This record gives sequence, C-alpha cells and structure tokens, in this order.
Amino acid sequence: MINKYYKILEKNPLFEDIDDYSIDQLLSCLKPAIKKYKKNELIAMAGDPFISIGVILEGQVTVTKENMAGNKIVISLLNPGEMYGEMIAFSNQSIYPVTVEATKDTTVMLLDKSAIVGQCPKMCSWHKSLIQNMLKIVSNRALMLNKKVEYLSIKSMRGKLSAYFVDQQKKAKGKVLNLDMNRNELSDFLNVSRPSMSREMAKLREEGIIDYKKNQITILDLESLKEMAD
Repeated sequence: MINKYYKILEKNPLFEDIDDYSIDQLLSCLKPAIKKYKKNELIAMAGDPFISIGVILEGQVTVTKENMAGNKIVISLLNPGEMYGEMIAFSNQSIYPVTVEATKDTTVMLLDKSAIVGQCPKMCSWHKSLIQNMLKIVSNRALMLNKKVEYLSIKSMRGKLSAYFVDQQKKAKGKVLNLDMNRNELSDFLNVSRPSMSREMAKLREEGIIDYKKNQITILDLESLKEMAD
C-alpha cells in the first residue's frame, strides 16, 4: 500500500536524497503505520501523549494552538508530502503542544518517534541520512516560526498582509500567488479577524496594489507592498 505514495515521500525533506529502493528498505526498518482520517476529524489534540511523527500522504491538515485567551491560532497548513511532530521528536517533551486536525479526508503515515531518533538495530545505512534530514527540517521549521513571530509583531492589519504577501512573492518568484490557505485560515494564521482582513484586502485592491480571486493573489504594486511591510 505504501508503495503508491513513494513519489509523495520523495517530496518530503525527511527522505531527501533517498531513492525509491532505499525508501523501501528504510520503511521496512521503520515499520510505519498508515491511518485514514475523515474531514474535520482530530488527528492529535494538544495534551495528548506524543508517540509518532506524521507525514501527510493524501488530503490536508491544520496545526493549531490556543492562546491564553482561548483563541485558535493556525500554526501551519500541511499538504501531501509535509509532516507534523518533527519539532517535538528530539525534545524531552512527551505531549503534543498543538492540535492537528484533518481539513479534508486525509491519509497519514505515522513514524514511531523511537524508530527515528533511536539507534537502528539493523545498522541501516540510510538511518544516518534520515536523522541529518530531520535536523535540517527542525532548523527550517524554527526559522519559519520566527517569521510568523515577525508577522504577529506587526501592529497594523495592512502591515501584516503586506509582509505576508511580500514573503510569498519571494517564494513564488512571481507576482501571482496561489495561497494554500483560504480566508479563514489566513486570518487565523495572522491572528486577525476575518472581516477586518477582508476589508483591508478590498482597500488594497481599490488602490491598485493587489488583485485577487478566491485564493489567488496578484501583486500589482510590489514596491508599495514592500514599503507597507516595513
């Protein structure tokens, strides 16, 4: 069953530079479980015991956390090939600090934490590569979280949106952005109200700075966005 997902796994940085044959050997050593979840089903709740790292094979999940006021903040939106739980794997924390929920019908590959961070009993030649890839993933995720802190530290709605769009433009290397998040998810991610965010986006469109249709944003005036993001 797992064989049909090898192309998805190759997109995951955990399996970077590991070909199909080696992935097959590695997974026979790791012995992952494959689980299916319905849309809106909880995969893990904050406070649950942390046992395994999840890799999304099909569907989509959101990773959220509640702040002190009880408001839900979207930490990340994960698509096939992405993973959750990697930030906890090398820590001494034994519970999930976040909630993971399926936003579509979803299939997840669950990798036991001890199988990754522990010593390989078979002395698998690819286990070292797996651990090195995991450390790289954790470092990149930490940098991403630092970027989110930057968004949250910006006081104005316009500044938050501008900074986010500028960063997405750098990733896309173009002026047409196909966002992974819908309006509700984006407002949760930036920790702002959906109606206020929609009004600000409408103003940016009226001013000829952006245009949009559903989740597609077209940047018309990048320099103005950069100025407002500072």
